[in-house]
Amino acid sequence: MGRLTARRPVLRLAADGSQRRRPDTLAVEEPLELRVDGAPLTVTMRTPGHDVELAHGFLLTEGVIGAATDLLAARYCDSVDAEGRNTYNVLDVTLALGVEPPDTSVERNFYTTSSCGVCGKASLDAVKLKSRFSPAHDQVRVPWEVVGTLPDRLREAQKVFDSTGGLHAAALFGPDGSLLVTREDVGRHNAVDKVLGHALLEGRIPAAGTVLQVSGRASFELVQKAVMAGVPVLAAVSAPSSLAVELADEAGLTLVGFLRGGSGNVYTHPERIAL
Repeated sequence: MGRLTARRPVLRLAADGSQRRRPDTLAVEEPLELRVDGAPLTVTMRTPGHDVELAHGFLLTEGVIGAATDLLAARYCDSVDAEGRNTYNVLDVTLALGVEPPDTSVERNFYTTSSCGVCGKASLDAVKLKSRFSPAHDQVRVPWEVVGTLPDRLREAQKVFDSTGGLHAAALFGPDGSLLVTREDVGRHNAVDKVLGHALLEGRIPAAGTVLQVSGRASFELVQKAVMAGVPVLAAVSAPSSLAVELADEAGLTLVGFLRGGSGNVYTHPERIAL
């Protein structure tokens, strides 16, 4: 849609006191309202693009759907700007017959910031969803030499980051390091939803035998999303939270943090890492 980046004039100030005006490239951030069968479900701040994947991934990791066939259709609703043009910021999905709609008893903020996708949950218990695709019995073993290369492989695939410096990224890799899919977004949870939504649409869910590599830290929500999709290994370039480690341990997920320069910490289930 040509809306991944925007140009804005800035005043550049240098350490030597010099200054100059020049254009700067920014990552676009816009709201996406997700509706299910016409009813508003949530609003997330995201980078436009791959919205259908985002919707599939979000509904998968919320436990609403388990296969691509659980959604019959996805279409943009009429949401116009001041000039009367469609903003493509409202997406309505239609559930297949027999698929239960999202549980309205689980209160969730209709506004999800790009930095926190789980803050609107009514309680901690509400986000401990039971996965249809538990990774606990996944027997994959991934060589540490492969795991250590994944942050650089992910960084090389971040095309929009190169021009903006302002996006998170997530990628799904095979156990041999083959890149299956990568996505960028202002929200790390959106990047993961887009990756998992793509995998769902490609028939790769449960994502057995894969590694989900993310930029930034490993939060509770990212671990939850990996578990809900059946991903056996989650690796992050920064730190995990205590609750993320607790959930990974309980769910049978291998969690790697501080993965940089070929070194890192394996917090849970190290038996999947081949030394």
